[in-house]
Amino acid sequence: MSLFDLSDEVAIVIGGTGALGGAIAEALASAGARVVVGGRNKERGEQRVAEIQKAGGKAVFLPVNASERQSLQTLDAETTKAFAPATVLVNAAGGNDPKVTVTPENPFDRLSTQALLENLDLNLLGGAILPSQEIGRGFCGRKRGSIINIASVSAHIPLSRVASYSAAKAAVVNLTKFLGREWAPFNVRVNSITPGFFPAEQNRRLLFNEDGSPSARATQILNHTAMHRFGEAHELGGAAIFLASSRASGFVTGTDIRVDGGFLSQTL
Repeated sequence: MSLFDLSDEVAIVIGGTGALGGAIAEALASAGARVVVGGRNKERGEQRVAEIQKAGGKAVFLPVNASERQSLQTLDAETTKAFAPATVLVNAAGGNDPKVTVTPENPFDRLSTQALLENLDLNLLGGAILPSQEIGRGFCGRKRGSIINIASVSAHIPLSRVASYSAAKAAVVNLTKFLGREWAPFNVRVNSITPGFFPAEQNRRLLFNEDGSPSARATQILNHTAMHRFGEAHELGGAAIFLASSRASGFVTGTDIRVDGGFLSQTL
């Protein structure tokens, strides 16, 4: 069996309806995994499933609200019915809410408590903690599993304007290290991937002008990125396949893999 053959794996990708989560779902399926595309948007989820199936992969869409335990428990049970008990969990849900973006008109000290809590819920509680609890419980019981959390370069160096998002993603990296140690005795590996800047729906307006040219913020980002370009969604797939494969990364846990084009490798 190939080092990167995932034909014996069942992967749940929460946030698989998004651009980056969807690309990871496609990558895992291309390596042979049976994939559950989990998310709130049924139309996007079924579209992603259709693309996976068209390429010869196996996938189903299952709705989930990652901030609700019952929804996660249902997802876990339905995954078993559709394929078999899950062996891989990718926590790819998240994003920054404009209501908590720091601007001159919306300074940090005026950010509302409710908006902050919602953003922390999206990126930390629902984005990593609750799914790891509810799906990871079965992993520990079966003594087999890989959890892959999606972090951000802002977890390591906080970016301007996105204070609560940066704080939440920093907590995700910390949680990854904690669970990597905590669940190692149960043969459950927990790692994270730190993407650099990948244009997607949530950040496209910040990165590009209406004519398609890079915005001022995008120019700053590109000048700080060693490879001087944005990432392409499919480029996250290799890291995800590596971490999902117990043969390829069986001795890897509690670590973070950066797929950032060298953004975090330089300061000036």
